[in-house]
Amino acid sequence: MSVEDLNAEAWTVYGQRQLNHGYMPPVPERLEWAPWEGVGPGAEILGDVTGKRVLDIGSGPGHHAVHLARTHDAQVTAIELSLTQHQRAISAHAGTPGVHFVHGDVVDHLRTAQPFDAAYAIGSLAFTDPHRSLPALRDGLRPGAPLILSLLHTDLHGRGPSTTVAPREQMLRLRDDPPLPTRMWVLAPRLWADLLTEHSFRVEAIDLLRPSDENNPVVQQLIHARRHRRRRHRPQ
Repeated sequence: MSVEDLNAEAWTVYGQRQLNHGYMPPVPERLEWAPWEGVGPGAEILGDVTGKRVLDIGSGPGHHAVHLARTHDAQVTAIELSLTQHQRAISAHAGTPGVHFVHGDVVDHLRTAQPFDAAYAIGSLAFTDPHRSLPALRDGLRPGAPLILSLLHTDLHGRGPSTTVAPREQMLRLRDDPPLPTRMWVLAPRLWADLLTEHSFRVEAIDLLRPSDENNPVVQQLIHARRHRRRRHRPQ
């Protein structure tokens, strides 16, 4: 089984467990880039998305997409690979004006979709090989479009990011249910910056978001990038 197939299976099980528990996260009052409320910026780092086509990558139960549509009048495509996560989203939010829920692979979707004005991923892009996802995002975003990525930096065990572009084992945890093994690209900020630059993005900032609880070791990276207005070419 490939790394991405393993991750897809884990998220399908996770989504089914949440369906079994009947849990749906509330639509937030602001866009949260970390698991903790009020840490870091909100939707303003996407710029003015009024009436613009925005891609939510790995949208899960859809609450972030609904917030952007309701509060910021964006036209959001919320794409999710896990069928059970997609089912959670449509069970709660189907018919929400301004949100189009899609079940599928984001790379496949971007091959035929019209270019987007902005894209973001909250904790999700690290489950896909960046050598596969970043070229698709480069081609699927309009020149100058922002790409905002929230990515794991330091995990629950205090383990920091990798210094090589390779996936490593991480666990999905859900209260009393057994943890689910996944493999994630938990990369150092410099590696993400190099990968984004290689694929025609300009990295404008990388912030580290930390919880207020000093006993919680988890740290999130928040990457602000922008699609170059012209594709960069390597010298031959």
